[in-house]
Amino acid sequence: MSEDISRPEITRELSSSEEFGVIQQKLTIFEQLFNQVWLRKVVILILIAATWELYGRHLDNQLLVPTFSDTVIALWGGLKSGVLIDRAATSIQVLLIGFGVGVALAALLTILAITTRVGTDFLETVTAMFSPLPAIALLPLALIWFGLGIGSLVFVMVHSVLWPLALNTHAGFRAVSPTLRMVGRNYGLSGLGLVLKILIPAAFPSILAGLKIGWAFAWRTLIAAELVFGVASGKGGLGWYIFESKNQLDIPEVFAGLLTIIMIGLLVENVIFRTIENRTVRRWGMQH
Repeated sequence: MSEDISRPEITRELSSSEEFGVIQQKLTIFEQLFNQVWLRKVVILILIAATWELYGRHLDNQLLVPTFSDTVIALWGGLKSGVLIDRAATSIQVLLIGFGVGVALAALLTILAITTRVGTDFLETVTAMFSPLPAIALLPLALIWFGLGIGSLVFVMVHSVLWPLALNTHAGFRAVSPTLRMVGRNYGLSGLGLVLKILIPAAFPSILAGLKIGWAFAWRTLIAAELVFGVASGKGGLGWYIFESKNQLDIPEVFAGLLTIIMIGLLVENVIFRTIENRTVRRWGMQH
């Protein structure tokens, strides 16, 4: 039974909060704005554009580097005429096909590797063989096997996506703690069920990183392939648009095509992948 023990020799004096100074201070407008990630990135883009404009004006040679304003004018002209939109849509359509096939094959290889020892040996062997091989080096063979069309583009893009995604996913699966695996087995999960309900959520940061790398590899491989052999099935993408503009010595349009590629990359990275990241790994507390 507890008793209230008084200690008369101990004195306590109450102090007001004013004696401690400012405990919580409101952020200034500058600090509030500086904490906005999107605003910091916009400022960086503005600084890059300003540097580009100043350098182009200093060089004063559109055949080498047009100014940013001339590039924007060429970009607006391409968008207004619909040429750039059509070329970008063609490239994105082919990209989605190749990226989707690559993701599906990477998923199959990784599931096989995580469930069987032979699958692990197979994945490690083929990735060591083909991952260092540049996708564009396979383009001549792709042209022989699949002809001058979408099939060749899809083939080289699958090669670009498959290996980095499979490696990242497999590494993420192997990094899953044994405790989580045992929890899944205690719930009666095994094989594909264990992969879908335990391994994929636990390894999703690595999977997402592999998707980002695979998308970037596929995008630049597609543009490079279009630059090499041009049109596919009678339609040219952004790479062919750049190639045509270069042949006509219309360098602002070349830079407009490059700027379109960059803007699509920024859109995918900062909107699509960032949304997925915020709704998964950040919400789950797996990333800060």
